[in-house]
Amino acid sequence: MNWLDIGSLEDAWSDHEGRVTLDSQQDYELLDARNTPEGFSLLFKRPFSTCDPHDYVIEEGTVHLIFSILDQPIHSLRQLNVSRLQPGVQRILLLRPDAPSPSLPSDVRTLEVLAPDIVIPDQETTYWCYMYQLPPNMPKNHIVMYEAVVSVGNEAIVHHMEVFECSPHMDSVPQYSGSCDSKMKPTKLNSCRHVLAAWALGAEPFYYPSDAGLPLGGEGSSRFLRLEVHYHNPLIMSGRRDSSGIRLWFTPSLRRFDAGIMELGLVYTPVMAIPPHQHTFHLTGYCTAECTRTALPPGGIHIFASQLHTHLAGRGVRTVLVRGGREVEVVQEDKHFSTHYQIIRILRKMVTVLPGDVLLTKCTYNTEDRVEATVGGFGIMEEMCVNYVHYYPRTQLELCKSHVDPDYLQKYFSIINRFHGGDSCSCSQTTVEDQFSAVTWDSFSAEVLDSLYTTSPISMHCNQSIAELFPGDWEKRKIPQVLTELQPAARPCDPSRAPAQSNGPTEVRPRRSG
Repeated sequence: MNWLDIGSLEDAWSDHEGRVTLDSQQDYELLDARNTPEGFSLLFKRPFSTCDPHDYVIEEGTVHLIFSILDQPIHSLRQLNVSRLQPGVQRILLLRPDAPSPSLPSDVRTLEVLAPDIVIPDQETTYWCYMYQLPPNMPKNHIVMYEAVVSVGNEAIVHHMEVFECSPHMDSVPQYSGSCDSKMKPTKLNSCRHVLAAWALGAEPFYYPSDAGLPLGGEGSSRFLRLEVHYHNPLIMSGRRDSSGIRLWFTPSLRRFDAGIMELGLVYTPVMAIPPHQHTFHLTGYCTAECTRTALPPGGIHIFASQLHTHLAGRGVRTVLVRGGREVEVVQEDKHFSTHYQIIRILRKMVTVLPGDVLLTKCTYNTEDRVEATVGGFGIMEEMCVNYVHYYPRTQLELCKSHVDPDYLQKYFSIINRFHGGDSCSCSQTTVEDQFSAVTWDSFSAEVLDSLYTTSPISMHCNQSIAELFPGDWEKRKIPQVLTELQPAARPCDPSRAPAQSNGPTEVRPRRSG
Protein backbone atom coordinates (compact mmCIF):
# COMPACT_ATOMS: atom_id res chain seq x y z
CA MET A 1 0.00 0.00 0.00
CA ASN A 2 1.28 3.45 -0.82
CA TRP A 3 -0.53 6.71 -0.35
CA LEU A 4 -0.52 10.48 -0.31
CA ASP A 5 -3.93 12.11 -0.30
CA ILE A 6 -4.87 9.45 -2.82
CA GLY A 7 -3.00 6.15 -2.86
CA SER A 8 -3.52 2.54 -3.77
CA LEU A 9 -4.12 -0.81 -2.09
CA GLU A 10 -2.40 -3.42 -4.21
CA ASP A 11 -2.20 -7.19 -4.02
CA ALA A 12 1.40 -8.08 -4.84
CA TRP A 13 4.06 -10.68 -4.07
CA SER A 14 7.84 -10.71 -3.76
CA ASP A 15 10.44 -13.21 -4.90
CA HIS A 16 13.48 -14.46 -2.99
CA GLU A 17 15.49 -11.41 -4.11
CA GLY A 18 12.88 -8.98 -2.76
CA ARG A 19 11.51 -7.85 -6.12
CA VAL A 20 7.80 -7.00 -5.98
CA THR A 21 5.32 -8.00 -8.69
CA LEU A 22 1.68 -6.95 -8.95
CA ASP A 23 -0.49 -10.04 -8.63
CA SER A 24 -2.59 -10.88 -11.67
CA GLN A 25 -5.35 -11.91 -9.25
CA GLN A 26 -6.42 -9.02 -7.00
CA ASP A 27 -8.10 -10.60 -3.94
CA TYR A 28 -8.36 -7.68 -1.50
CA GLU A 29 -11.52 -5.57 -1.25
CA LEU A 30 -11.12 -2.19 0.43
CA LEU A 31 -13.87 -1.35 2.93
CA ASP A 32 -12.57 1.80 4.58
CA ALA A 33 -9.51 4.07 4.76
CA ARG A 34 -8.97 7.01 7.07
CA ASN A 35 -6.45 9.38 8.59
CA THR A 36 -6.68 10.04 12.32
CA PRO A 37 -4.36 11.71 14.84
CA GLU A 38 -3.27 8.19 15.79
CA GLY A 39 -2.24 7.32 12.22
CA PHE A 40 -3.50 5.89 8.96
CA SER A 41 -5.76 2.84 8.92
CA LEU A 42 -7.22 0.52 6.32
CA LEU A 43 -10.11 -1.90 6.63
CA PHE A 44 -10.24 -4.58 3.96
CA LYS A 45 -11.40 -8.14 3.45
CA ARG A 46 -10.07 -11.16 1.63
CA PRO A 47 -11.08 -14.84 1.43
CA PHE A 48 -9.21 -17.12 3.84
CA SER A 49 -8.05 -19.21 0.88
CA THR A 50 -7.88 -17.42 -2.47
CA CYS A 51 -6.64 -20.37 -4.57
CA ASP A 52 -3.80 -18.08 -5.64
CA PRO A 53 -0.35 -19.72 -5.24
CA HIS A 54 1.13 -16.30 -4.41
CA ASP A 55 -1.26 -15.70 -1.49
CA TYR A 56 -0.95 -16.68 2.16
CA VAL A 57 -3.65 -19.06 3.41
CA ILE A 58 -5.30 -17.54 6.47
CA GLU A 59 -5.90 -20.28 9.03
CA GLU A 60 -5.90 -20.80 12.77
CA GLY A 61 -2.57 -20.16 14.44
CA THR A 62 -0.02 -17.39 14.51
CA VAL A 63 0.03 -14.92 11.61
CA HIS A 64 3.15 -12.80 11.12
CA LEU A 65 2.25 -9.37 9.75
CA ILE A 66 5.39 -7.85 8.20
CA PHE A 67 5.42 -4.13 7.45
CA SER A 68 7.76 -1.36 6.37
CA ILE A 69 7.43 2.41 6.33
CA LEU A 70 9.00 4.26 3.39
CA ASP A 71 10.80 7.58 3.73
CA GLN A 72 8.93 8.92 0.69
CA PRO A 73 6.14 7.77 -1.63
CA ILE A 74 6.76 5.53 -4.59
CA HIS A 75 4.90 5.69 -7.88
CA SER A 76 5.60 2.19 -9.19
CA LEU A 77 6.18 -1.23 -7.68
CA ARG A 78 9.35 -1.42 -9.76
CA GLN A 79 10.85 1.08 -7.31
CA LEU A 80 10.26 -1.30 -4.39
CA ASN A 81 12.57 -4.04 -3.16
CA VAL A 82 11.56 -5.48 0.19
CA SER A 83 15.02 -6.92 0.89
CA ARG A 84 16.34 -3.34 1.21
CA LEU A 85 13.72 -2.22 3.73
CA GLN A 86 13.83 -2.29 7.52
CA PRO A 87 10.80 -4.46 8.31
CA GLY A 88 8.73 -4.64 11.46
CA VAL A 89 6.65 -7.60 12.53
CA GLN A 90 3.42 -7.98 14.49
CA ARG A 91 2.25 -11.45 15.51
CA ILE A 92 -1.47 -11.99 15.98
CA LEU A 93 -4.23 -14.60 15.79
CA LEU A 94 -6.48 -13.49 12.93
CA LEU A 95 -8.85 -16.38 13.58
CA ARG A 96 -9.95 -16.87 17.16
CA PRO A 97 -13.26 -17.56 18.96
CA ASP A 98 -15.59 -14.58 19.05
CA ALA A 99 -16.73 -15.28 22.62
CA PRO A 100 -15.86 -12.37 24.95
CA SER A 101 -13.88 -12.99 28.13
CA PRO A 102 -16.17 -13.83 31.08
CA SER A 103 -16.75 -11.00 33.53
CA LEU A 104 -15.03 -11.30 36.90
CA PRO A 105 -17.25 -11.89 39.95
CA SER A 106 -17.91 -9.00 42.33
CA ASP A 107 -16.09 -10.75 45.20
CA VAL A 108 -12.88 -11.34 43.25
CA ARG A 109 -9.55 -10.78 45.04
CA THR A 110 -5.95 -10.71 43.88
CA LEU A 111 -2.74 -12.37 44.96
CA GLU A 112 0.64 -11.48 43.46
CA VAL A 113 3.44 -14.05 43.43
CA LEU A 114 6.48 -11.94 42.48
CA ALA A 115 10.24 -12.29 42.46
CA PRO A 116 11.58 -10.31 45.47
CA ASP A 117 13.52 -7.57 43.65
CA ILE A 118 16.26 -9.94 42.54
CA VAL A 119 19.35 -9.11 40.50
CA ILE A 120 19.12 -10.99 37.20
CA PRO A 121 22.34 -13.03 36.79
CA ASP A 122 24.71 -11.89 34.05
CA GLN A 123 24.36 -15.07 31.99
CA GLU A 124 22.23 -15.97 28.97
CA THR A 125 19.82 -18.43 30.64
CA THR A 126 18.62 -18.41 34.24
CA TYR A 127 15.72 -20.22 35.90
CA TRP A 128 14.99 -18.43 39.16
CA CYS A 129 13.00 -20.11 41.94
CA TYR A 130 11.22 -18.27 44.75
CA MET A 131 9.09 -19.78 47.52
CA TYR A 132 5.84 -18.06 48.50
CA GLN A 133 3.52 -18.92 51.41
CA LEU A 134 -0.24 -18.54 51.37
CA PRO A 135 -1.96 -17.36 54.57
CA PRO A 136 -2.44 -20.21 57.08
CA ASN A 137 -5.81 -22.04 56.95
CA MET A 138 -6.77 -20.34 53.70
CA PRO A 139 -10.16 -21.76 52.63
CA LYS A 140 -10.75 -23.15 49.15
CA ASN A 141 -11.08 -20.53 46.41
CA HIS A 142 -11.18 -20.68 42.64
CA ILE A 143 -8.67 -18.87 40.45
CA VAL A 144 -10.78 -17.32 37.70
CA MET A 145 -8.13 -15.29 35.89
CA TYR A 146 -4.38 -14.74 35.94
CA GLU A 147 -1.97 -12.39 34.21
CA ALA A 148 1.70 -11.58 34.05
CA VAL A 149 3.33 -8.80 36.05
CA VAL A 150 6.57 -7.93 34.23
CA SER A 151 8.93 -5.30 35.61
CA VAL A 152 9.16 -2.26 33.36
CA GLY A 153 12.24 -2.50 31.16
CA ASN A 154 12.53 -6.28 31.46
CA GLU A 155 9.90 -7.19 28.86
CA ALA A 156 12.51 -8.65 26.50
CA ILE A 157 14.32 -10.61 29.24
CA VAL A 158 11.44 -12.36 31.04
CA HIS A 159 10.79 -15.31 28.73
CA HIS A 160 8.26 -17.37 30.66
CA MET A 161 6.97 -17.88 34.22
CA GLU A 162 5.12 -20.57 36.15
CA VAL A 163 3.57 -20.83 39.60
CA PHE A 164 3.62 -24.32 41.12
CA GLU A 165 1.85 -25.64 44.19
CA CYS A 166 3.88 -27.94 46.45
CA SER A 167 2.83 -31.39 47.58
CA PRO A 168 0.10 -31.20 50.26
CA HIS A 169 1.97 -33.91 52.19
CA MET A 170 4.76 -31.46 53.11
CA ASP A 171 4.22 -29.62 56.41
CA SER A 172 7.03 -27.17 55.76
CA VAL A 173 9.16 -25.98 52.87
CA PRO A 174 12.37 -23.96 53.37
CA GLN A 175 12.28 -20.35 52.23
CA TYR A 176 14.38 -19.98 49.09
CA SER A 177 15.13 -17.40 46.43
CA GLY A 178 17.84 -18.35 43.96
CA SER A 179 18.77 -20.31 40.87
CA CYS A 180 16.62 -23.39 40.27
CA ASP A 181 19.83 -25.20 39.24
CA SER A 182 21.81 -24.28 42.35
CA LYS A 183 23.16 -27.01 44.60
CA MET A 184 21.92 -24.84 47.46
CA LYS A 185 18.30 -25.27 46.39
CA PRO A 186 16.44 -27.39 48.98
CA THR A 187 15.46 -30.78 47.56
CA LYS A 188 11.90 -30.31 48.86
CA LEU A 189 11.32 -27.77 46.09
CA ASN A 190 11.39 -30.64 43.58
CA SER A 191 8.02 -31.72 44.98
CA CYS A 192 6.43 -28.41 43.99
CA ARG A 193 5.19 -29.47 40.54
CA HIS A 194 1.44 -28.81 40.43
CA VAL A 195 0.94 -25.98 37.93
CA LEU A 196 -1.34 -23.14 39.05
CA ALA A 197 -0.44 -20.68 36.30
CA ALA A 198 1.82 -20.63 33.25
CA TRP A 199 2.72 -17.57 31.20
CA ALA A 200 5.09 -17.08 28.25
CA LEU A 201 6.21 -14.22 26.05
CA GLY A 202 3.25 -12.77 24.16
CA ALA A 203 0.52 -14.33 26.32
CA GLU A 204 -2.51 -12.25 27.30
CA PRO A 205 -4.46 -12.41 30.59
CA PHE A 206 -6.15 -15.81 30.84
CA TYR A 207 -9.80 -16.16 31.90
CA TYR A 208 -11.35 -19.44 33.01
CA PRO A 209 -14.77 -20.38 31.63
CA SER A 210 -17.70 -19.30 33.79
CA ASP A 211 -18.32 -22.83 35.11
CA ALA A 212 -14.73 -23.70 36.14
CA GLY A 213 -11.89 -22.38 38.29
CA LEU A 214 -8.50 -23.59 39.46
CA PRO A 215 -8.50 -24.52 43.18
CA LEU A 216 -6.41 -22.38 45.53
CA GLY A 217 -6.29 -23.21 49.25
CA GLY A 218 -8.56 -25.51 51.19
CA GLU A 219 -8.35 -29.15 52.24
CA GLY A 220 -5.93 -31.28 50.25
CA SER A 221 -3.92 -28.31 49.02
CA SER A 222 -0.60 -26.81 50.06
CA ARG A 223 0.05 -23.31 51.32
CA PHE A 224 3.50 -23.35 49.70
CA LEU A 225 3.92 -22.04 46.15
CA ARG A 226 7.01 -21.94 43.96
CA LEU A 227 7.48 -19.19 41.38
CA GLU A 228 9.80 -20.09 38.51
CA VAL A 229 10.97 -17.36 36.13
CA HIS A 230 13.00 -18.03 32.99
CA TYR A 231 15.26 -15.07 32.20
CA HIS A 232 16.75 -14.86 28.70
CA ASN A 233 19.64 -12.40 28.86
CA PRO A 234 21.55 -12.74 25.55
CA LEU A 235 23.37 -9.41 25.99
CA ILE A 236 24.69 -10.61 29.40
CA MET A 237 23.51 -7.41 31.09
CA SER A 238 24.49 -7.05 34.73
CA GLY A 239 22.87 -5.26 37.65
CA ARG A 240 19.34 -5.49 36.20
CA ARG A 241 16.78 -5.88 39.00
CA ASP A 242 13.46 -7.68 38.61
CA SER A 243 10.20 -8.18 40.48
CA SER A 244 8.23 -10.02 37.79
CA GLY A 245 5.70 -12.71 38.53
CA ILE A 246 2.04 -13.64 38.16
CA ARG A 247 -1.10 -12.00 39.53
CA LEU A 248 -3.84 -14.49 40.47
CA TRP A 249 -7.48 -13.36 40.54
CA PHE A 250 -9.55 -15.65 42.76
CA THR A 251 -13.01 -15.87 44.29
CA PRO A 252 -14.43 -17.66 47.35
CA SER A 253 -17.61 -18.31 45.32
CA LEU A 254 -16.79 -21.76 44.02
CA ARG A 255 -17.74 -22.73 40.50
CA ARG A 256 -19.14 -26.06 39.30
CA PHE A 257 -15.83 -27.65 38.22
CA ASP A 258 -12.28 -27.71 39.56
CA ALA A 259 -9.98 -27.04 36.60
CA GLY A 260 -6.45 -28.32 36.09
CA ILE A 261 -3.38 -27.80 33.90
CA MET A 262 -1.50 -30.71 32.34
CA GLU A 263 1.80 -30.80 30.42
CA LEU A 264 1.92 -32.79 27.18
CA GLY A 265 4.84 -33.33 24.81
CA LEU A 266 8.49 -34.17 25.38
CA VAL A 267 10.45 -34.45 28.61
CA TYR A 268 13.19 -31.81 28.91
CA THR A 269 16.15 -34.06 28.16
CA PRO A 270 19.14 -34.01 25.78
CA VAL A 271 18.27 -37.49 24.43
CA MET A 272 15.77 -35.70 22.15
CA ALA A 273 17.78 -33.68 19.63
CA ILE A 274 17.52 -32.00 16.23
CA PRO A 275 20.41 -32.36 13.76
CA PRO A 276 21.97 -29.19 12.33
CA HIS A 277 21.20 -27.82 8.82
CA GLN A 278 17.62 -29.10 8.87
CA HIS A 279 14.89 -27.23 7.01
CA THR A 280 12.26 -29.42 8.67
CA PHE A 281 12.71 -31.95 11.48
CA HIS A 282 9.94 -33.42 13.63
CA LEU A 283 9.93 -34.62 17.23
CA THR A 284 6.85 -36.18 18.84
CA GLY A 285 5.92 -36.57 22.49
CA TYR A 286 3.34 -39.14 23.56
CA CYS A 287 0.69 -39.32 26.25
CA THR A 288 -0.06 -43.03 26.00
CA ALA A 289 -3.24 -45.03 26.42
CA GLU A 290 -1.74 -46.74 29.49
CA CYS A 291 -1.28 -43.38 31.21
CA THR A 292 -4.74 -41.97 30.42
CA ARG A 293 -6.32 -45.30 31.37
CA THR A 294 -4.50 -45.18 34.71
CA ALA A 295 -5.02 -41.50 35.56
CA LEU A 296 -8.27 -40.23 34.03
CA PRO A 297 -11.77 -40.62 35.48
CA PRO A 298 -14.31 -42.83 33.63
CA GLY A 299 -16.00 -39.81 32.07
CA GLY A 300 -12.70 -38.37 30.92
CA ILE A 301 -11.61 -34.74 30.93
CA HIS A 302 -12.59 -31.75 28.79
CA ILE A 303 -9.81 -29.56 27.35
CA PHE A 304 -10.91 -25.95 26.83
CA ALA A 305 -7.62 -24.09 26.31
CA SER A 306 -4.05 -24.74 25.25
CA GLN A 307 -0.65 -23.02 25.36
CA LEU A 308 2.03 -24.26 22.98
CA HIS A 309 5.71 -23.86 23.81
CA THR A 310 9.07 -24.32 22.09
CA HIS A 311 12.29 -22.36 22.00
CA LEU A 312 13.94 -20.57 19.05
CA ALA A 313 14.14 -23.44 16.53
CA GLY A 314 10.42 -24.26 16.84
CA ARG A 315 8.31 -23.56 13.75
CA GLY A 316 5.14 -25.55 14.36
CA VAL A 317 3.28 -27.48 17.09
CA ARG A 318 0.34 -29.88 16.75
CA THR A 319 -1.47 -31.92 19.41
CA VAL A 320 -3.94 -34.51 18.12
CA LEU A 321 -6.29 -36.91 19.92
CA VAL A 322 -6.01 -40.58 18.90
CA ARG A 323 -8.71 -43.11 19.80
CA GLY A 324 -8.55 -46.75 18.78
CA GLY A 325 -5.61 -46.07 16.47
CA ARG A 326 -7.44 -43.30 14.59
CA GLU A 327 -6.74 -39.59 14.75
CA VAL A 328 -10.14 -38.18 15.67
CA GLU A 329 -9.56 -34.52 16.56
CA VAL A 330 -6.90 -31.82 16.55
CA VAL A 331 -6.60 -30.31 20.03
CA GLN A 332 -4.43 -27.39 18.90
CA GLU A 333 -2.22 -26.65 15.91
CA ASP A 334 -0.01 -23.75 14.90
CA LYS A 335 1.83 -24.14 11.59
CA HIS A 336 3.63 -20.80 11.98
CA PHE A 337 4.51 -20.90 15.67
CA SER A 338 6.82 -18.29 17.18
CA THR A 339 8.48 -18.51 20.59
CA HIS A 340 7.89 -14.74 20.81
CA TYR A 341 4.09 -15.15 20.75
CA GLN A 342 2.98 -17.90 23.13
CA ILE A 343 -0.59 -16.89 23.74
CA ILE A 344 -3.00 -19.18 25.60
CA ARG A 345 -5.62 -20.15 23.02
CA ILE A 346 -9.25 -20.83 23.93
CA LEU A 347 -10.44 -23.79 21.84
CA ARG A 348 -13.37 -23.26 19.48
CA LYS A 349 -14.79 -26.56 20.75
CA MET A 350 -13.85 -28.44 23.91
CA VAL A 351 -12.03 -31.72 23.33
CA THR A 352 -13.01 -34.71 25.49
CA VAL A 353 -10.19 -37.13 26.36
CA LEU A 354 -11.31 -40.55 27.63
CA PRO A 355 -9.37 -43.25 29.51
CA GLY A 356 -7.38 -45.21 26.91
CA ASP A 357 -7.05 -42.27 24.51
CA VAL A 358 -3.66 -41.14 23.20
CA LEU A 359 -2.44 -37.54 22.81
CA LEU A 360 0.37 -36.91 20.31
CA THR A 361 2.24 -33.60 20.40
CA LYS A 362 4.45 -33.10 17.33
CA CYS A 363 6.85 -30.17 17.04
CA THR A 364 8.49 -28.99 13.83
CA TYR A 365 11.96 -27.40 13.94
CA ASN A 366 14.30 -25.55 11.60
CA THR A 367 18.05 -25.61 12.29
CA GLU A 368 19.40 -24.46 8.92
CA ASP A 369 21.50 -21.79 10.65
CA ARG A 370 23.09 -24.17 13.20
CA VAL A 371 26.25 -26.27 12.90
CA GLU A 372 25.77 -28.39 16.03
CA ALA A 373 22.92 -30.61 17.15
CA THR A 374 20.23 -28.85 19.19
CA VAL A 375 19.45 -30.96 22.25
CA GLY A 376 16.44 -30.85 24.51
CA GLY A 377 16.81 -28.79 27.66
CA PHE A 378 16.03 -25.57 29.48
CA GLY A 379 18.41 -23.16 27.69
CA ILE A 380 17.00 -20.89 24.99
CA MET A 381 19.35 -22.47 22.42
CA GLU A 382 18.20 -25.90 23.54
CA GLU A 383 14.70 -27.07 22.66
CA MET A 384 11.35 -27.95 24.17
CA CYS A 385 8.11 -29.37 22.80
CA VAL A 386 5.23 -28.70 25.19
CA ASN A 387 1.51 -28.13 25.22
CA TYR A 388 0.03 -26.88 28.50
CA VAL A 389 -3.62 -27.93 28.28
CA HIS A 390 -6.28 -26.40 30.55
CA TYR A 391 -9.10 -28.80 31.35
CA TYR A 392 -11.75 -29.97 33.82
CA PRO A 393 -12.51 -31.83 36.01
CA ARG A 394 -9.12 -31.69 37.71
CA THR A 395 -7.21 -34.97 38.13
CA GLN A 396 -3.91 -35.91 39.72
CA LEU A 397 -2.30 -36.30 36.27
CA GLU A 398 0.14 -33.40 36.12
CA LEU A 399 2.44 -34.43 33.31
CA CYS A 400 2.04 -36.92 30.45
CA LYS A 401 5.24 -36.79 28.37
CA SER A 402 7.83 -39.09 26.85
CA HIS A 403 11.35 -39.41 25.48
CA VAL A 404 13.18 -42.05 23.47
CA ASP A 405 14.60 -44.96 25.46
CA PRO A 406 18.25 -44.04 26.26
CA ASP A 407 19.55 -47.56 25.51
CA TYR A 408 18.26 -47.30 21.93
CA LEU A 409 19.89 -43.90 21.55
CA GLN A 410 23.22 -45.50 22.49
CA LYS A 411 22.69 -48.02 19.69
CA TYR A 412 22.26 -45.07 17.33
CA PHE A 413 25.60 -43.55 18.38
CA SER A 414 27.29 -46.93 17.89
CA ILE A 415 25.86 -47.36 14.38
CA ILE A 416 26.73 -43.82 13.28
CA ASN A 417 30.26 -43.98 14.68
CA ARG A 418 30.89 -47.28 12.93
CA PHE A 419 29.43 -45.97 9.65
CA HIS A 420 31.78 -42.99 9.70
CA GLY A 421 34.80 -45.16 10.49
CA GLY A 422 35.00 -44.31 14.18
CA ASP A 423 34.99 -46.35 17.35
CA SER A 424 31.90 -48.55 17.53
CA CYS A 425 31.84 -48.15 21.30
CA SER A 426 28.58 -46.52 22.41
CA CYS A 427 30.64 -44.48 24.91
CA SER A 428 27.85 -44.28 27.46
CA GLN A 429 30.33 -42.98 30.02
CA THR A 430 30.33 -39.60 28.23
CA THR A 431 27.41 -37.20 28.28
CA VAL A 432 24.71 -37.35 25.63
CA GLU A 433 25.52 -33.76 24.70
CA ASP A 434 29.16 -34.74 24.01
CA GLN A 435 28.05 -37.74 21.99
CA PHE A 436 25.83 -35.60 19.77
CA SER A 437 28.67 -33.09 19.35
CA ALA A 438 30.93 -35.91 18.12
CA VAL A 439 28.51 -37.05 15.39
CA THR A 440 29.52 -36.36 11.79
CA TRP A 441 26.31 -34.80 10.53
CA ASP A 442 25.21 -35.69 7.02
CA SER A 443 21.92 -36.79 5.50
CA PHE A 444 22.47 -40.38 6.66
CA SER A 445 23.06 -39.37 10.30
CA ALA A 446 19.94 -37.18 10.29
CA GLU A 447 17.72 -39.78 8.59
CA VAL A 448 18.77 -42.54 10.98
CA LEU A 449 18.09 -40.30 13.99
CA ASP A 450 14.64 -39.49 12.61
CA SER A 451 13.99 -43.22 12.13
CA LEU A 452 15.15 -43.93 15.69
CA TYR A 453 12.71 -41.38 17.13
CA THR A 454 9.75 -42.68 15.11
CA THR A 455 10.26 -46.42 15.74
CA SER A 456 12.14 -47.00 19.01
CA PRO A 457 10.54 -47.65 22.42
CA ILE A 458 9.91 -44.72 24.70
CA SER A 459 10.14 -43.90 28.38
CA MET A 460 6.87 -42.49 29.72
CA HIS A 461 6.56 -39.83 32.40
CA CYS A 462 3.03 -40.37 33.72
CA ASN A 463 3.40 -38.08 36.73
CA GLN A 464 1.14 -37.21 39.62
CA SER A 465 0.88 -33.72 41.11
CA ILE A 466 3.19 -34.81 43.92
CA ALA A 467 6.01 -35.30 41.34
CA GLU A 468 5.81 -39.10 41.55
CA LEU A 469 4.96 -41.55 38.79
CA PHE A 470 1.61 -43.29 38.80
CA PRO A 471 2.03 -47.01 39.52
CA GLY A 472 2.88 -48.90 36.35
CA ASP A 473 5.60 -50.04 33.97
CA TRP A 474 6.66 -46.94 32.08
CA GLU A 475 10.00 -47.98 30.55
CA LYS A 476 10.60 -49.31 27.01
CA ARG A 477 7.00 -48.82 25.95
CA LYS A 478 5.95 -49.20 22.32
CA ILE A 479 5.16 -46.02 20.42
CA PRO A 480 1.37 -45.71 20.05
CA GLN A 481 0.17 -46.80 16.62
CA VAL A 482 -1.73 -44.41 14.40
CA LEU A 483 -3.50 -46.40 11.69
CA THR A 484 -5.59 -43.57 10.25
CA GLU A 485 -4.56 -39.92 10.10
CA LEU A 486 -6.87 -36.93 9.85
CA GLN A 487 -6.94 -35.47 6.36
CA PRO A 488 -6.66 -31.70 5.90
CA ALA A 489 -9.89 -29.93 5.10
CA ALA A 490 -10.47 -29.43 1.38
CA ARG A 491 -10.12 -25.87 0.12
CA PRO A 492 -12.61 -24.37 -2.35
CA CYS A 493 -10.20 -23.98 -5.24
CA ASP A 494 -12.22 -25.22 -8.20
CA PRO A 495 -12.79 -22.56 -10.93
CA SER A 496 -16.51 -22.25 -10.19
CA ARG A 497 -15.80 -21.16 -6.59
CA ALA A 498 -12.71 -19.04 -7.18
CA PRO A 499 -13.07 -15.31 -6.39
CA ALA A 500 -13.61 -12.88 -9.20
CA GLN A 501 -10.41 -11.36 -10.51
CA SER A 502 -9.65 -7.68 -10.78
CA ASN A 503 -7.12 -6.33 -13.22
CA GLY A 504 -5.88 -3.44 -11.12
CA PRO A 505 -5.41 -1.96 -7.67
CA THR A 506 -8.15 -0.50 -5.52
CA GLU A 507 -8.04 3.27 -5.23
CA VAL A 508 -7.66 4.50 -1.66
CA ARG A 509 -9.31 7.79 -0.71
CA PRO A 510 -8.65 8.17 3.02
CA ARG A 511 -11.22 9.85 5.20
CA ARG A 512 -9.90 12.54 7.47
CA SER A 513 -11.21 12.56 11.02
CA GLY A 514 -10.18 14.21 14.25
